[in-house]
Amino acid sequence: MNCSFCSIAAGQTPAVIVREWDDALAIRPRSGGVNENHVLVLPRVHVDDAGTDPDVTAAVMRRAAELMAEHPAANLITSKGSAATQTVFHLHVHVVSRQDGDGLPLPWTPQHAARTTTTSQNGEAR
Repeated sequence: MNCSFCSIAAGQTPAVIVREWDDALAIRPRSGGVNENHVLVLPRVHVDDAGTDPDVTAAVMRRAAELMAEHPAANLITSKGSAATQTVFHLHVHVVSRQDGDGLPLPWTPQHAARTTTTSQNGEAR
């Protein structure tokens, strides 16, 4: 299996590790993420997505909740399948800290709808 997150969990590929547990680790996204506190929480064992193994998913969610508790506001996001925007097929949960007016829209929020409308009317994103 050629899984980038398994390679990180095994210590074979470098990553910026924010926190480690016996069953999971939290890393910074290679892209830098959507803000400075964006982290990915992933299990040390390979699980394709949150629907594959409820016990592993619960453990990862528990670890993500520990990190989320450190922020006054945050999103907890995971995806299952390419139609749901999953691009790495190893369970991972995004913990994204938020603050009022940060301008970070989610696809189903009014902010995203307004941004999409503006983009389609002008042909460019604002």
